[in-house]
Amino acid sequence: MERTVPQRSTDHRRVAVWAAIMAVLAGAVYLMATAKTGPVDPTEVRAPESRATVVFNAGMIVFREGLEAVLIFAAVTASFVGANTSRKRPVVAGAAVAFGAAVATWFVVQALLDVASPLGPRLEAITGFVAIVVLLIVLNWFVHKVYWTGWIARHHRQRRKLLGMQVGLSATLGLVALGFTCVYREGFEVVLFLQNLQLRFGTGVVLEGVAFGLAATAAVGLVTFALQRRLPYRRMLVATGVFIGVVLVVMIGGTALSFQDLGWLPRHATPFTLPVWMGSWFEMYSTWETLGAQVLAAAFVIGSYYAAERIRVRRPLARGEQPAQRAERPPQLASDAA
Repeated sequence: MERTVPQRSTDHRRVAVWAAIMAVLAGAVYLMATAKTGPVDPTEVRAPESRATVVFNAGMIVFREGLEAVLIFAAVTASFVGANTSRKRPVVAGAAVAFGAAVATWFVVQALLDVASPLGPRLEAITGFVAIVVLLIVLNWFVHKVYWTGWIARHHRQRRKLLGMQVGLSATLGLVALGFTCVYREGFEVVLFLQNLQLRFGTGVVLEGVAFGLAATAAVGLVTFALQRRLPYRRMLVATGVFIGVVLVVMIGGTALSFQDLGWLPRHATPFTLPVWMGSWFEMYSTWETLGAQVLAAAFVIGSYYAAERIRVRRPLARGEQPAQRAERPPQLASDAA
């Protein structure tokens, strides 16, 4: 008889893991906020990142998270047809509220950063560090698998439960909450990722990238809702994931340079000199520490993919068990296929 782990025990373990991650992250932020900084050579000129690169990075962050929100929302609302068509309205309303809440979150975070402005250069390093940690988690293959098998599946279970309820205030509020959770998490991640870019390059250039990202998301959203489930979900996510991986490597180069400016990282020049345009476009500078940090980040993301491949596919095959299958589309309930 197959032994299964109780859902409550699994949930408690997951909460404990995330609580530990948050505690470590909070401790690291505190140490950076209170750490001493070394002298910075005022004659050392930092190569500015190009405006086009900032716009691209901001736009790609918005587009990546917006794409996930669109795919989740499309998957959840695909079965709202026939007698259930009217129940789509509260879900749409919840998604609209989530978008407004994400915008409000931007202003709340900006207010918090204004309060923290006495930290000076430390603040730029802290926001870059936090954004990098979250991006590493989002890009990690393990979390991505949990996302598709857990996060969207939970939305499906909640939707099925709500559709089974009689029409009433509780059902309506539940549908609004369903639409809200489909969108707000992605919006919150966007706000978090963009803070470092906003601190370093200003609001105007970042909002330009946000506008491009939102326009691309709206275009894909129209196509998604017109074609419903026929879009290549996994390929779209993989493609945007590659671009976000590039954004991550660029962000790490800039943050590592900030750490060097603050005296938190040593500075050892490479025997070769990288052209200035590589610093402007990719935050690649002629020091072993910045280049090493970028290589390690890329190796972590790629390595986690192959580690998951081994654990979820190759190891079960070696044991004669059924391996995990890559999802070509979000999880689908049997009732959806009917």
